Amino acid sequence: MEASENMSSLNFSNGFLPNDLIILILSKLPIKTLFRCKLVCKFWCRLPSEKYFIDLYSQTSSKNPTLLLEIICTLRTRSSYICVDRFSGGLGVSLDFLNDRVKIRASCNGLLCCASTRNRGVYYVCNPMTREFRLLPRARGRAITRCQPEYEATLIGLAFDPKSWKYHVALAGFYRPFGRRPHDQLVCLVLDSDTNVWRRFVTCQFDEFTHMNRNQSVFANGLLHWLTYSCSHVLALDLKDEVWMKISLPEEIVASGLVCRVYLLELEGEVSVIQMSGCWMNIWVLKDHVREQWILVDRVHLRCIRGLATNAFPMCQTSDVVFLAAQRKVLTYGRKDKVWREVYAEQDSSTYPLWFSAHAFQSTLFPCNQVGKGKHEYVM
Repeated sequence: MEASENMSSLNFSNGFLPNDLIILILSKLPIKTLFRCKLVCKFWCRLPSEKYFIDLYSQTSSKNPTLLLEIICTLRTRSSYICVDRFSGGLGVSLDFLNDRVKIRASCNGLLCCASTRNRGVYYVCNPMTREFRLLPRARGRAITRCQPEYEATLIGLAFDPKSWKYHVALAGFYRPFGRRPHDQLVCLVLDSDTNVWRRFVTCQFDEFTHMNRNQSVFANGLLHWLTYSCSHVLALDLKDEVWMKISLPEEIVASGLVCRVYLLELEGEVSVIQMSGCWMNIWVLKDHVREQWILVDRVHLRCIRGLATNAFPMCQTSDVVFLAAQRKVLTYGRKDKVWREVYAEQDSSTYPLWFSAHAFQSTLFPCNQVGKGKHEYVM
């Protein structure tokens, strides 16, 4: 088997446990603990740099999703970050290694796309767990002026493929002359991690997006997806052909209009929308992009969180659990045991609502500064 060949190539034996069992145990450790274990021996030291182990670690961590919260306090100049899972609560995360004040704009399979708040047009792709990052080429040649309006900050998406270790960053927005309403011209810039060059194309169309819709992009089937303000369709970008397309939402959602709340999420490699309507939470999955076929996979009554249901926002999900962020709390719903749990509570009353800047996340060892299938060393 391929797994056995990969492990046998590492050529290690301790006389007590087989290699495959040791690797399996290490793949379940938190990343900080894993890096401490590198001091044990040479085998454990080089293990986090092996492609096989990196892929195995990603597969294991995908079963334990987390919610990355940006704690924005009105009394502090810098934000803090906390990773919340369903078992151990919150764990502090730092982006200080970027040496810049940034805002998280997209998250995909363990990598983040951050925008500099000091310098417009400066973006980073980073892995906060390994503290590795890549500074992307400037998205614009000149600063924002009357003659050079800002058009690229409306939508930002990150598409990272764990199989090929390649990623794309997409910036899109509507051309807007200074002091005027936006035109029906969607300007898009796409960066490929292989070429590290921005490609630009323009499409004639117009849509509106809320703050949450802009920050909740979903990568699935080679497309980046955003939910529009009207909640009637999903706007999708084909990264290969550089073509925009519209995918209609289920008729039940469109017919309800503004009565319900709709959120775009990813569900184990597929596009999903969660509909919050009255005392019900409906989970839909897009099974066929071409036929625009949606399937209702779960229906949850909200009576157990009746006091929080109106300000609880779905942020992350798997087949086992759904994460919801409220004003000061993070809740989880177990889709198998049908149990609601409170996994995190923010005590500082001066912070923004937790749902204002929350992203689905998972701990990975994937490199973002070097694309390839060989070894990679991390600087901790």
